[in-house]
Parts: sequence; C-alpha cells; structure tokens
Amino acid sequence: MKTILTSTLFLFTIILTAQTDQRIYDIIDAVSSERIEADIKKLADFGTRHTLSDTVSTTRGIGAARRWIKSEFDNISENCNKCLEVFYQKDLVKKGTNQRIIKDVMVVNVVAIQRGTKYPNRFIMMSGDIDSRITDPTNFTDDSPGANDNASGMAGAIEAARVLSKYKFESSIIYVGLSGEEQGLFGGKGLATYAKEKNWNIIGVMNNDMIGNIKGVDGVIDNRTFRIFSEPTNLTDDKKTVERRRFYGGEVDGISRQLARYIHKTTKTYMPEMNPMMVYRLDRFGRGGHHRPFNDAGFAGIRIMEAHENYTQQHQDIREENGIKYGDVVEHVNFNYAAKLTAVNAINLAGIAWAPPAPTEVKIGGIVEPSAKFTWKKANDPNIKGYKIYWRDTTSPTWDHSRFVGDVDNFTLNGIVIDNYFFGVATVGKNGHESPVVFPSGVFRK
Repeated sequence: MKTILTSTLFLFTIILTAQTDQRIYDIIDAVSSERIEADIKKLADFGTRHTLSDTVSTTRGIGAARRWIKSEFDNISENCNKCLEVFYQKDLVKKGTNQRIIKDVMVVNVVAIQRGTKYPNRFIMMSGDIDSRITDPTNFTDDSPGANDNASGMAGAIEAARVLSKYKFESSIIYVGLSGEEQGLFGGKGLATYAKEKNWNIIGVMNNDMIGNIKGVDGVIDNRTFRIFSEPTNLTDDKKTVERRRFYGGEVDGISRQLARYIHKTTKTYMPEMNPMMVYRLDRFGRGGHHRPFNDAGFAGIRIMEAHENYTQQHQDIREENGIKYGDVVEHVNFNYAAKLTAVNAINLAGIAWAPPAPTEVKIGGIVEPSAKFTWKKANDPNIKGYKIYWRDTTSPTWDHSRFVGDVDNFTLNGIVIDNYFFGVATVGKNGHESPVVFPSGVFRK
C-alpha cells in the first residue's frame, strides 16, 4: 500500500511539473510560413541591401528595405491599438573605420518595442539583420538578394511581432532589424550603446542569422535541428569574479549560456519535434554575429541559426559554375523551416516576458557538509509562486534536476554534496512561467 501511495504521489508530482501553457501552443500555430515567404521575397526584391547601397530609391537598396520594414512594424502596431513603439536608431560610421567602410554611412536600425505591463524597462529582444552582401564585401551596387542571409531572420522578427502583438506581457519585447552586420556589426554596437545610455535592462538577446536553409554543403538535409551559440561567461565580470570561478566553478554558466539553456528547455517542452543543439562557442569557428556587441556590453545574447550551412549560397556572386548554382537566392530557402525557428523565438520571447524577474544575490554554501545550501533575494512581485533550485552533473550541458521549494529566500538540499554538482535558482510565476536560471554569484559559510 505504501509503495502504491508513493508511486501515486510521484506521478502526481510529475503531472504538476509537466503542466504547460496553452497560449504557447497557440503562438506556435499562429506563425505563418506563407507570410514569412512573402516577406523574404519582398526583402530579396530590393536587389541589394548592402549597408552602403542606395538610400534614396523606393524600390532598390537598403533605404527602401528599412522603410518597408518600418512600415510593416507600423502596420502591426495599428492592428494592436498602437502597441508598438516604432522608430529608427542610427549612428554615423566614418569612411576608413575598417576596410569595409569605403565611404561615410549612416547605419540605421529599425526598432519596435512592445512595452510590458509591469516591467516596461525590462527587455527581451529578437533581432534579424537587414543588410546583405556578395563575394566582395565592398560591392554595394550589384545584386545581393540575401534571401537566407539574412532576409530569413528579418522576416522571422517581423512575423514574431505580428503573432505576439496579440498578447499582453509583463516585460517588454523588442523586435529589431539591425544594419551594418556584414561591415563589422555596427548596428548591434549602436543599439547596445543606445540601450546603455537609456538604462535598458536587457535580460536577453536572440540574434537570428540564417534560419532558412535545410540542405548543407555536405549534402545533409535536416529540417528539425538548429544551433544555439552562446558564450560561456560574461566578458564584463570583474577580476574577483574570475578568480572565484577557479575554485567554485561557473566556467560554462554565464548569463548567455543560461539563456541558451532556457531556449533549449522551452523548445524541448513545447516543440519536441525540434532538435535544439547548443554549441559552446560565441559563434561559428572564427566568425561572429550581431549578438556579440550585446555580449560586449554585458547583456545576455545568443545566436539562433540553421544547423547545416551551404557555403555556395553565402556571400557569393550570383552565378553557375560546373553545375553548381551560387548565390543567396529565394529558391534555396525553406520557408516551413524558417517558420519553425521563428516559432522557437516567439515562444521563448513569450515565456520570458510572462515570467517574473529572476532572483538576485544568489549565494551557495555547504562546503565540507552533506548538503547544499542557498540564499537569494526575492523579487517583489505578488504573482510569484516561488522559487526552484536546479542542479546538474558538472559535465552535463543542461539543468537535469530541479526542486520547487516555495516562496522562500533560502533552502537546504539535504543529502546533495555540493562538490559533485552545479546549481542555480529560478523564479516561478503563478502562471507557471520561469525566469532563466541564475548561477550563484557568491559563497557563504556556516
């Protein structure tokens, strides 16, 4: 009888833990591959979106492209009772700043902010790149449709805005088209600086760069796997934090890595048909993306992109050689796959924006003791259900174990030896949504 009762209670706990939010499934279903296809084709039809290209024409060049993007955000805002604040954020980049800036250029980002009802200055961001390029990075006149790189990511950000604008969130969401990526990540640098000047509390940046290709240059075809790139630690950590890490751990537990784990978990929960692959690196080997400037500024930022790239379709002049069609044209984009990765972004934007703030001042204790002890500072929010302690083997990439401990500011995990695991704490809302996990930033003794 005792065994049956114990099993029943265990099953009941599993059922409670596995509860999900129907709105997240609704968001997935609302993402339209047809709209994404139309947007990618529209962006490719501007001929070139090179950062240095025409800004006067109404049909060609980056100027026409960014005006169209702004008009789309404006239309979305009109349909949600002016729920988006849409504006240009721009910076002048001077000729000779690097070898790819061969004339003065105004790098212009298109920003749309959906303000949160409770935490309007707390932001989660989805970005795509406006600009494109071909073989010569300074060629700003020839055709450069950039269908996958990166009309796919830009179309995804617009579509996420369409879908999520139908909902209210406690925290703010930013949808943004960044410029100047191919010339040196200038759009991201400009917006990160702007965010610092405005004292924005950016808790995460999801940079989408190439989310539409399923056939790799190696011949692999895969419409389910995608990569999440993230840095292991925070570049802005002080010397004391770096030294403490040597003794207490945390070499793979920076804020960007926690954001990557959050996305991995949410995707596996709500879109189990997808295969999120966490890559423990800033970006592809020796390369970079538009999340990097936000990391440099101290914000959590990751890159979401396809798993299998085709280099014959990236940064290539449009041509055919030896039966191979080179160039980043629309015919190579898989719109259903781009819609899936857009949905991945949308549900994580929603989950974080619906979640309460993460705990602060998380500390850990239990040295030479048979238990792990935790303290943290609770967030002042009546919609908080409580807090959850996570732990994992030190070699595991994901948070594999957890325990909900209630609305408290300290807890002891008896029987868990601190030496053998890494730990973190997340806030749980009454709506079931959780903050990203916070790795302990301090240690206390008896």
